[in-house]
This record gives sequence, C-alpha cells and structure tokens, in this order.
Amino acid sequence: MTVINRTLSIAPMLDWTDRFDRYFLRLISKHALLYTEMITTAALLHGDQDYLLAFDSLEHPVAVQLGGSDPVALAECAKLCERRGYDEINLNVGCPSDRVQSGRFGACLMIEPALVSDCIRAMVESVKIPVTLKSRIGIDEHDSYEVLSQLVEQVSVAGCKIFIVHARKAWLKGLSPKENRDIPPLQYDRVHRLKKDFPTLEIIINGGIKTLDQVAAQLQHVDGVMIGREAYHNPWILAEADRRFYQDEHLIPHRHQVLEQLMPFIEYELGQGVRLHQITRHILGLFQGQPGARAWRRYLSENAHLKGAGIETVQRAAAFIA
Repeated sequence: MTVINRTLSIAPMLDWTDRFDRYFLRLISKHALLYTEMITTAALLHGDQDYLLAFDSLEHPVAVQLGGSDPVALAECAKLCERRGYDEINLNVGCPSDRVQSGRFGACLMIEPALVSDCIRAMVESVKIPVTLKSRIGIDEHDSYEVLSQLVEQVSVAGCKIFIVHARKAWLKGLSPKENRDIPPLQYDRVHRLKKDFPTLEIIINGGIKTLDQVAAQLQHVDGVMIGREAYHNPWILAEADRRFYQDEHLIPHRHQVLEQLMPFIEYELGQGVRLHQITRHILGLFQGQPGARAWRRYLSENAHLKGAGIETVQRAAAFIA
C-alpha cells in the first residue's frame, strides 16, 4: 500500500483530471497526490470499468473520487477501485451541480450526516485503503459552523479520518457550478477552526489557492492543501513543490524536458487509438508566462484535433517557445 503524504494535492476536476492530465502532472511533481474526476456509482457499476478506472502506475499516489449516496453501491465501487490499485477512495459531498442534486449525491448530502456516515462506514468496512470525504463548508441556509462540525464529527465516528474542505459554501439554488467556484466568499477560518476542534483528524483545505507561498501559509493551520484550477491552467507552479514541501532535492527539469518525457506516452496512446487533442488539451498551460506561449497554445488548439495529428504536431508547437 502506498503511503500518502497529503501536504499538497490536485483537486478532482470534472473533464480535466483524466488519466492523461494526471500522467502529465506527475512528470512535474513526483509527490503531489492526484485525484480522478468524480465517477458516479451508477457509471462504474453499469459502465465501462476498464475505461473509467484506467491509470498508469506512474501516477501513484493517486486517489479515486466517487459520487453516490447508496452505501451498498459505494462499498462495491470502493472494492473495485481498491482492486484496480488506487491509493485512496474519496466521497464527494461538495459538488453543487443540478445533475448531481437530482441523483442525490454531491453537496446536497451535507445536510444528511447520518446518510453520509452510513456511506463512509460501508466503504471503510469494505477496503483497506483510506476512505476520505470532500465537502464544502455548508450549503444554502445550512452554512453555520455547527452544520459543518456536526458532519465531520459523525463521519469521523464512521471511520473517516481525512477531510478535504472547500472553504466556500455552495448555493444549490440560483448559482451555476462555475459561479459556485467564485461567488460565495472564501472562509478559510472555518477550516482552520475545524483543525483546532478536531486535532486528531487530517484536515485538508481547498479553494482559491494559487501559489506555493499561499500553500505554505495555509500549512501553518491545516495538514494539507488542495489546489484546483491554477494547477491545471498553470501547471508549472508544481515544479518547486517537491523541493519545498517534500524535501526532495531532485533536479527540476526544464519545461521542454517534461515535454520530451511525455512524448513516448503520447506515441503509445496514439497507437492505442487515442486522438492527439485528448492529451494535448491538458498541456496548453505548460509554457504559461513564457515567450511564445500564446503561439504554442494556438497551434495545438488549431491542429491537434485534425485527423492523423501526431507527435510532430506537438514538436511544431514547441518550436514557438524560445
């Protein structure tokens, strides 16, 4: 079993943190914990498990995030994920989308701590790897600290010892998922208070964190930090993470070297029938802030989706970078 250091992790992001993105990010940081996109229990139990759960061994440590509210189904899915080699099972009770609400999972579960506890207990009893919870600080009018702390207290009794908390409430009515990522104000103090009130639990903070300096500041109050969109759009912020937070003094590669390391993976995947743009859409931010970055992004965006596009397309795009 992989020992997980959760000092820094990359958030599960729908349509973004697929296996191609995770492989790429692992070339930049050897240690940050990576998460899959959220996978619903229905999709996993009735869909293509090989496709949904595929990952490369290079990705370790890697966690799978599940969405659901049926303890039996979640337990079965947890066992499937453990057998596939994942290092952690995470239950999503923070996603505010309409589709998630209609399926009775995601953020709407925050006001059902007994049900969440049953779900966690069923998974904890089914697998040997850690089972964790990702939530908001509250939803709609149910946004007091007491609501959050009650959820954490009940779920911890069920066997969950690691909580990832997005430090914003979610409005299930009136705001889109995108608006819910920006409009509700960040309340880091709520998450800091959780750590003080539950010192034996591992508390990870998420939301609005964009720099390693901000990560370091948060680590004065909590056990770990989860970064989301910034790590996707500007992945090179992870380049110094191993040295700074994991005492790993390995030589940091140049951005072009990371691209070179990615090439054999791209070639292999193309040979398996993957289209080039499925991979390159995740690496557009590699040269963020560098001279030629706009031309790099434009060339890949305009050419990687074309029939027959191969690694030469990536090489031509890279030629725009000084």
